[in-house]
Amino acid sequence: MRLKTALARGLAAAALTGALGLVTQARAAGIIQAIGVENEYADVIGQIGGDYVHVSTIMSDPNTDPHSFEVSPKIAGSIAGADLIVENGLGYDSWADKMIAAAPKSGREVINVQHLRALPDDTANPHLWYDPATMPLVAKAIAEQLSRLDPTHAGYFAERETAFETSLKPWLAALASFKATYPGTAVAVTEPVGDYMLHAAGAKIDTPWALEAAIMNDTDPAPQDVSKQNALLKNGAVKVFLYNQQVTDPLTQSFLELAHKQGIPVVGVYETMPTPGYSYQSWMLAEVTALTKAVADKTSTESLLRAAK
Repeated sequence: MRLKTALARGLAAAALTGALGLVTQARAAGIIQAIGVENEYADVIGQIGGDYVHVSTIMSDPNTDPHSFEVSPKIAGSIAGADLIVENGLGYDSWADKMIAAAPKSGREVINVQHLRALPDDTANPHLWYDPATMPLVAKAIAEQLSRLDPTHAGYFAERETAFETSLKPWLAALASFKATYPGTAVAVTEPVGDYMLHAAGAKIDTPWALEAAIMNDTDPAPQDVSKQNALLKNGAVKVFLYNQQVTDPLTQSFLELAHKQGIPVVGVYETMPTPGYSYQSWMLAEVTALTKAVADKTSTESLLRAAK
């Protein structure tokens, strides 16, 4: 997801005039233009902003590898006209920073989730939305910035932010229940997409971190780490195998096939919120439910898209 600054500036400039014209019309009608770079953040903006926000997203396809994402003039135009942008940080969407800088807008607010969480740049796992500590802070920041942009409806935004936090309780309860019922459950993974969730659920990730990082960063893993992962699966040393449903290659496919062969239940996790049919909170709850079913009765849930139908 690397993008040269010059390209970002060129794309933004190409679309800036038309985009700002549309935004001026929308703001005249009292509508805030907002972008969640990742669709899980866009979903939360929409839940809090309600009728007074037009929200769009950039990374929204659960069948596409987010790391192979490419920008376009249309995306540049959307960013140029946005009043509020929520981005992840930690290098996950660094191209957005370049495009935002190339198309400045007076009064625009940018919420960087990494900075909101006060996380250092060397934080190894960028998939912050799986961490239960993340979205309450994001929701609060969104409500505050929307209120700054539209003070008249500050009470409305505050009420919806409170309702959002309340709606997270089933997910948090499911995590606590799993942790109490299946403490220290041994799991194997392909990469650290759902690791924050697994830690919150009290699971024990036995896959070597170096292997997770190599697969995430599309580099060659060490043979000894691959051997250890294979041994975990062959020996039935783990209760469940979780893999990034959006990113598979011959290596991860070999792990998946080995898990199937050994009767280890499989759970597919996503970097991008599956749509349609899910909100952020229902998606997170579905992932924990799938994990629980895998451990409790060896049921595999390899695709939440199929499970939602």
